[in-house]
Amino acid sequence: MRKIKILTIILAIVLVTMVAFWGIYVPTQNRMENKVEGYSYAMDLKGSRNIRLKVDDSSKTIIKDKEGKEVENSQNLTEEEIAEKGYTKEEIPYNTQEVKKEENYKQVKKIIEQRLKQMGVNNYIIKLDGQAGDIVVEIPENATTDAIVSNLGTTGKFEIIDSQTNEVLMDNKDIQLANVMYGSDSSTTTQSGTMVYLNIEFTKEGTKKLEDISNQYRKTENSEGVKNTDNTENTENTEETQNTETTEKKITMKIDDQEIMSTSFDETLKTGKLQLSIGSSTTDTTTLQGYVAQATNMAIVLDNGKMPVKYQIQENKYIASDITSDELQMVVYIMIGIIAISFILLMIKYRFMGILGAISYIGFTALFLLLIRYANVSLSIEGILGIAIILILNNLFINQLFGKLKKHKIDERIVKNKVKETYQEFFIKIVPICIAVIIFCFMQWEPISSFGMVMFWGIALMAIYHFIITNNLLKIKASK
Repeated sequence: MRKIKILTIILAIVLVTMVAFWGIYVPTQNRMENKVEGYSYAMDLKGSRNIRLKVDDSSKTIIKDKEGKEVENSQNLTEEEIAEKGYTKEEIPYNTQEVKKEENYKQVKKIIEQRLKQMGVNNYIIKLDGQAGDIVVEIPENATTDAIVSNLGTTGKFEIIDSQTNEVLMDNKDIQLANVMYGSDSSTTTQSGTMVYLNIEFTKEGTKKLEDISNQYRKTENSEGVKNTDNTENTENTEETQNTETTEKKITMKIDDQEIMSTSFDETLKTGKLQLSIGSSTTDTTTLQGYVAQATNMAIVLDNGKMPVKYQIQENKYIASDITSDELQMVVYIMIGIIAISFILLMIKYRFMGILGAISYIGFTALFLLLIRYANVSLSIEGILGIAIILILNNLFINQLFGKLKKHKIDERIVKNKVKETYQEFFIKIVPICIAVIIFCFMQWEPISSFGMVMFWGIALMAIYHFIITNNLLKIKASK
């Protein structure tokens, strides 16, 4: 029975080790795909995207009528048509000299930081040239980087205007919150789909504006009576029918002068919330994710306000890491070599107990590497150093425990006492390290936070793992 218990634990450790180092592969679309989460690397290992935002010095051409009002949909007008109608052209800069000041540049920098955080980018570097207004942003390179970059240069100008007069009815100042919501569409009898909504909540003043606008721009029906006369030889029949005509005033919603929608309201909106459907109802996961991404980008832009200065992306390039894959492999090989030597020393010094210690060590290492991946720890060079330190501490713990057990004839009582004694001595000694690690976890500098997170999960795993696995292995060995 003792051998069966030990073999069961060993087989479990072997299984976890195989998953950690080789993965779990399943057939997906005529290829084998690893379902185990991959490592997340920091900018110093994976490389980064460098984006330079420059203050837009260009101008836009505005065509105005005789009364000085801007002419909408004037892009297709020829010079002859402009002259014939008496229209005039004006070149208006996107950024006037009044807005080109350091105070506004700092506000733009703050908005970009808020957008990055809401998009889940916690590791970034952002620099501002207070004189010229240029902003340089450095973010990690991954699958979402292009979508993030597209949001950085967006001004975020929001307007609801009268479709006929172009009067601005609402703008960014009226927005309190923007987020994404979901709903089910069960209008079909066969299946229900999911709808994605951009939810915009307005301020107290904006709520009153929205109520007035939705009441003023409602669809209305006008009924008109029409008399139909039917003459026969002796009688005259008169029949009155009703012709119903729907009239509506429309509003146009724009973001960065691009029309999002043009519509009228079915009812008066009194809640101060405006929900815009993105795409159509769907049950397809890929399509739904696309709608969610589109709605999320719009919500993040609106939620953080309009940039006081319009920027354009001048530079967008990938910067490779200074650390090559060969150098990383060399570090991995060195760590494997050190671990192998420690295994040999354990087995020589403690014999069969040393073999159990080596097996426990392998299981701990495999679980530790899986934990780093699923805890979304971003690995930097300092994070790799943290892995090495945790493996060293783990080796010291095992040696300290086995050293105490070697002096006694092992039984279950001795194992229990020595494990408790080792825990007290070892973890009391590393209390200062634990305090420093917790502080490092909350630091914004990526290398230090990476080191802190690796150490935190490593120490936590040591405390739990050895109490469950190593302790049980030793108790099984000591049992008769």
